[in-house]
Amino acid sequence: MSQGSPAPAATAVIRARGLEKQYGLLRALEPLDLAVGDGESLAIFGPNGAGKTTLMRMLSLALRPSGGTLELSGQDARRQARRLRGAIGVISHRLHLYARLTALENLLFFGRMYGVRDPEPRAESLLAELGLAHRAEDPMGSFSRGMQQRLALARCLIHDPRLVFLDEPFTGLDPVAADLLRGILERLREERRTLVITTHNLPLGLELSDRWMILGGGRKLDEGTSDVAPDAFEAHYRSMVGGRP
Repeated sequence: MSQGSPAPAATAVIRARGLEKQYGLLRALEPLDLAVGDGESLAIFGPNGAGKTTLMRMLSLALRPSGGTLELSGQDARRQARRLRGAIGVISHRLHLYARLTALENLLFFGRMYGVRDPEPRAESLLAELGLAHRAEDPMGSFSRGMQQRLALARCLIHDPRLVFLDEPFTGLDPVAADLLRGILERLREERRTLVITTHNLPLGLELSDRWMILGGGRKLDEGTSDVAPDAFEAHYRSMVGGRP
């Protein structure tokens, strides 16, 4: 089912060559090449332990690779990591929020950290968009997991990043919150943000992406474009990973 090819060098916002990660004798990610174009959305699929989170952490500059090269927006990620982090938004398994601060205080803190001028209107707009305006003055620690995840998304977007990484962003969300998140991701795609998302939900991942990649056992198994029938893709995915979720 392999289709398409990596984004041309001239338009690639993310370009990895031979990117790998090893912990002692354990190789978590085999050398991997990857290109994601400007304004493109990539969905990464794979079973637990496939290497998805390891790859996402390296791409988002949270984890140093053991080998290979990574360029973001044409800049060497290793040399320009501090500068590049200001243009990246990340949703991960860690919320990176402060339990004792209110929802609004959390967003103001991160807004100021990223150098957002007058962050309060931006924070209030995001809280409203994510259905959290009525809880703006409540401590984050009093929120349900789904509400915390929504606040983490607001934190991810407070500085209006052009490059957004979302590692299992739908985990813990109720149906209403999931619909809100889907709507925001669709808006980001319309705005031509560059998105990389991991999810176990194959149809949803295809819906929210232009291209897909399958990881398994720390290796890239296949990649292609997302204009495929979900049923056919699920059958192909299971043939690649041995039926694992």
